[in-house]
Amino acid sequence: MQKKYFGTDGIRGRANEFPMTVESALKIGMAAGQYFKNNTKKVNRVVIGKDTRLSGYMFENALTAGLTSMGMNVLLLGPVPTPAVGILTPSMRADLGIMISASHNPHEDNGIKFFGPDGFKLSDEAEQNIEELIGKDLRNVGLTDIGRAKRIEDGLFRYVERVKSSFPSGMRLDGMKVVIDCANGAGYRAAPEVLWELGADVIPVGVNPNGLNINKNCGSTNPQIAAEAVVSHGADVGICLDGDADRIILIDSEGNIADGDQIMGVIASRWFEDGLLTGSGIATTVMSNLGLERFLKQRGISMERTQVGDRYVVEHMRKSGFNLGGEQSGHIILSDFSTTGDGLIAGLQFLAEIIRSERGSKDLARIFEPVPQLLKNASYKAGSDPLSKPNVVKAIKAAELKLQNNGRLLIRKSGTEPLIRVMAESEDEEKMTKAVDSVVAEIIA
Repeated sequence: MQKKYFGTDGIRGRANEFPMTVESALKIGMAAGQYFKNNTKKVNRVVIGKDTRLSGYMFENALTAGLTSMGMNVLLLGPVPTPAVGILTPSMRADLGIMISASHNPHEDNGIKFFGPDGFKLSDEAEQNIEELIGKDLRNVGLTDIGRAKRIEDGLFRYVERVKSSFPSGMRLDGMKVVIDCANGAGYRAAPEVLWELGADVIPVGVNPNGLNINKNCGSTNPQIAAEAVVSHGADVGICLDGDADRIILIDSEGNIADGDQIMGVIASRWFEDGLLTGSGIATTVMSNLGLERFLKQRGISMERTQVGDRYVVEHMRKSGFNLGGEQSGHIILSDFSTTGDGLIAGLQFLAEIIRSERGSKDLARIFEPVPQLLKNASYKAGSDPLSKPNVVKAIKAAELKLQNNGRLLIRKSGTEPLIRVMAESEDEEKMTKAVDSVVAEIIA
């Protein structure tokens, strides 16, 4: 059965348009409450966090109404990073965690992410079960069993302390100048506070959310302003988070950008050397650069790929016994400390390596030489299936033949937008560009 609501990472769409309407959120809250309610427990709890989007208020209220109508007590965390919900759900003995966020998308979009009682994102099966309940006529609880809702004032403090505890014991950031770009999003309070309390000289960017400026010309998808701040302030390093602070992009001391692959390379090699990398490998997605795979292989570290989506990376990590995984886009999962991607925790590990190795961010941010990659998006009409068209199938086969033995081609549908992502990787950049352009041209034809 094809999912109507859920995509790659929970439910996401333009606010006030299906599936992200108040009416849908109410039904989703009721369905999730029905699915996660444990009748053997006297009290059933849900924690809800959100980012700084204006539409977060209405979705928070709609979800709360649906959940309480099913007898769930709701604990409202307010604006907190997505990983805080993953951490606090089991910590507060909740049966369910919900994050209201569309991650790196603009303010016009919003989304709903779910975490189980163990703090991990839901499986496809669990999402399917909730989806089936959304369309059913669910029976509300009796009047005396309606749930209650209350604000939790110390949720952010709990998260800040957990993040600080991930930094190596006895190590400090004294004397280090750090630019932190919070994308005017969920990390705008926590991230600068953590860095300052650990001793850094903090230069904050994107810390003035107004409900409409999340991810706007800032954050991990728009790191130019932060890069300029690093150079102009003579900072040692820059950390760029996205709107819900579960991904990171780094900037070295000269303003150059480092993606998640470079960050994973730094952490994996250090942890392997110190005997901290469990399973002697890491999990990444099909998008990760071939250069990272070669770099790790030279050090005796395996790299296993999954489909795109940080929850698939986490599932593979748990199955293989890995404690490190992530995506090129900047979702870095360090399961010793968090159940999902956490940009701030990953950033602290990078800062720790600057101190340990006595190497500057310029060296560490380019720890391996990436194989040239080209990614282009081709839009298509929602509901259609361009990848089944004969001309597209033919173009893909021809492009794969062109890159044979000299690279690879990856075609995938976006899980959140009507886009086909066409990516090629090859040392022959001319051949790579022709391969990508030929496929994109047929998709949009």
